Amino acid sequence: MTRTIVESKTKTAIIGFDQPFCVIGERINPTGRKILNEELERGDFSRVEADALAQVAAGANILDINSGAVFSNKMAEDPRYADNNFVEPTLMKELVERVQAVTDCPLCIDSSVPGALENGLAAAEGRPLLNSVTGEEERLELVLPLVKKYNVPVVAISNDDTGISEDPDVRFAVAKKIVERAADFGIPAHDIVVDPLVMPIGAMGTAGLQVFTLVRRLREELGVNTTCGASNISFGLPNRHGINNAFLPMAMGAGMTSAIMNPVALPVGPTKIAEKRAEVAAAGIVLPDDMDDEAFCILFGLGSTKPRPGKEMEAIRAANFLTNNDEGGGAWIAFNRQPPKAGHEGRGREGRAGGGRRRRA
Repeated sequence: MTRTIVESKTKTAIIGFDQPFCVIGERINPTGRKILNEELERGDFSRVEADALAQVAAGANILDINSGAVFSNKMAEDPRYADNNFVEPTLMKELVERVQAVTDCPLCIDSSVPGALENGLAAAEGRPLLNSVTGEEERLELVLPLVKKYNVPVVAISNDDTGISEDPDVRFAVAKKIVERAADFGIPAHDIVVDPLVMPIGAMGTAGLQVFTLVRRLREELGVNTTCGASNISFGLPNRHGINNAFLPMAMGAGMTSAIMNPVALPVGPTKIAEKRAEVAAAGIVLPDDMDDEAFCILFGLGSTKPRPGKEMEAIRAANFLTNNDEGGGAWIAFNRQPPKAGHEGRGREGRAGGGRRRRA
């Protein structure tokens, strides 16, 4: 069985055909996150640290760290900041060190800048996953030597100098090319994790069928593990979680072994809570004066005021159980165990200390 080993200083994550599905947390990424981008520009890493901890708590096995920030204010003062080759190497090193200071979860070093990749690899403890190499000749010549030098696994994305093909046969051919070129550097197939590229189902009706077929071929013909940006499938559509929740178990059934995704259901903010409270009051519903926001959110189906595992994590854990990658269902049971109410920690059924049945004399 193909197994890709990713390690921190103290922990190991295994991506493999006979392993539970590997979740690569995607939230440490300033792209499209304006507030995080602004904080990083100010040297504030508190949100990065909180995101790392929340993703691990939600079940992430590996944390992706992306350094693709744009420092607009610094750019105005110093034109060097307009160049990602100047910004990302330093930022990547800092991100890796900050995350490693709060968690020992294995890492995935993610950048399009070779200097940032190397700085991330140098700063990372253990054996991180490198994200990524494509079939473009220039990229192969830049990234594969780094993979060999640091003896790390790499994500291989199925596009090349011609771009992203809508033809799944072309994307398979690109993946095969990368695996063969990696072999020329002495990099084994089990250290290649192929991203076959998931297209949005809203733009291409066959996108789901394409990726399932591709994943099967990659597993059977090349013997490689696979990953994807899980939310790409639902881009631009309503109820994206509903589509993602169906897609992930189906991809797993086809042989996909990991995904880069958000494992966290984000907390409900005060504005949404206030709006719902006003709506409830306008409907004439009287609530207890001591009902806190968390109880209110649960009662009215808003979610939670705290980060928690997302619905996609529920689908993944159920699929692990159904494919016998959670033998006995221990992880599924633990995932669904309700936390004790305040003041009842350490108590069992019905809040009794000890939690066991009272034995007859």
